[in-house]
Amino acid sequence: MKKTFRNNRAIGALLDEYEKALFELEQVINEVTPEELVKVADTETKDPECKTIQTVLTHIIGSGYCYAVIIRKHFGEKAEYRDDMFFNTLDEYLVELQKMFQYNVQLFNDYPTIKLEEHKDDKKILVRWGQRYDVEQLMEHAIVHILRHRRQIEKFLLKLRA
Repeated sequence: MKKTFRNNRAIGALLDEYEKALFELEQVINEVTPEELVKVADTETKDPECKTIQTVLTHIIGSGYCYAVIIRKHFGEKAEYRDDMFFNTLDEYLVELQKMFQYNVQLFNDYPTIKLEEHKDDKKILVRWGQRYDVEQLMEHAIVHILRHRRQIEKFLLKLRA
C-alpha cells in the first residue's frame, strides 16, 4: 500500500484510516481458499452474519454502505439501504469492498464542509441499534467495525487451518 495522505484534515484522516483498515482486511483474506470462504467456522454463534468468512465479508460490506446511508438520511437525502449480496469468490468481495469504500468517499465529496463533531445529543444521529453518534463517531465506529471483523476472520482462519 503506497502511503499517501488526503489533505482534507479530519475527513482525510478518517478516510485514510478507513482505507488502511480495508487494506489490512484485504491482506488477511487474499489467501483464503474458495473452501475456506464458505466453510462454517463458528458453529456456536446464533448470528447468521458471523458463521463463515463469506457471511462476515457480506456483513462488512453491507454495514459500510449502511453507515454512509445513515449519514445521508440524517441530512435529508432519500438514500436507500442495500440488500446483502453474497459472492462466491474473493475477487468479487475485493471489488465490492472497494466500491463500498468509494461510496463513503463520495459522501464526503458530496458534503465537503460536513460538521464532524456534534456535542448536543439531540443533534446526534440516532442509529437503529439505539446509540447516538455524530458523523465522526459513526465513521470511527465504521473503521473499528472492519478491524474487529478482520480479527474475527483471522481467528476463523486459524480454526479452519488447524
